[in-house]
Amino acid sequence: MKPILAALSLAALVPCLVAGAAAVRADAGRGRAAPVYGVELPEGYRQWPLVAPAQEAAPLDELRVVLGNPVALRAYGDGTRPFPDGTVLVKLAWTHVPSPDFEPASVPGAATTVQVMVKDSRRYGDTGGWGYGRFVAGRPVDEAQHRTCHACHAARVADRDYVFTRLAP
Repeated sequence: MKPILAALSLAALVPCLVAGAAAVRADAGRGRAAPVYGVELPEGYRQWPLVAPAQEAAPLDELRVVLGNPVALRAYGDGTRPFPDGTVLVKLAWTHVPSPDFEPASVPGAATTVQVMVKDSRRYGDTGGWGYGRFVAGRPVDEAQHRTCHACHAARVADRDYVFTRLAP
């Protein structure tokens, strides 16, 4: 009887270890600041609530979700704009592949980027109060890519406090 219990315990533990290892890999960039803004991957961000999903068309062709810290979710819920200092938004992105179980559906494939926006009006006064970080495989990408972040947001959504994502209904 004891070998059966040990096998069952091990079988229950393996998925937890795999999930834990995936979380460690996903958070591997913590402590590594992105160039230009010095933004890091926030601790525990993968447990934050969903703000909204998105499917990006070509040329990006990605599945994305945006997660928000409690300050962000409170601001979304209350309709507070501009977002208050302390707001943090994290966008996870993957390639999408056909579902092996349901042909018309797409599911996440390989991870592509994790992007972070941090609201700190004093630190990032020149960019509408926002600092940006873009990470691939847990490491910040080069400075040139970070220099494009604010320009893109400023050109398209300056009137919404530089935030593309709206709270999903």
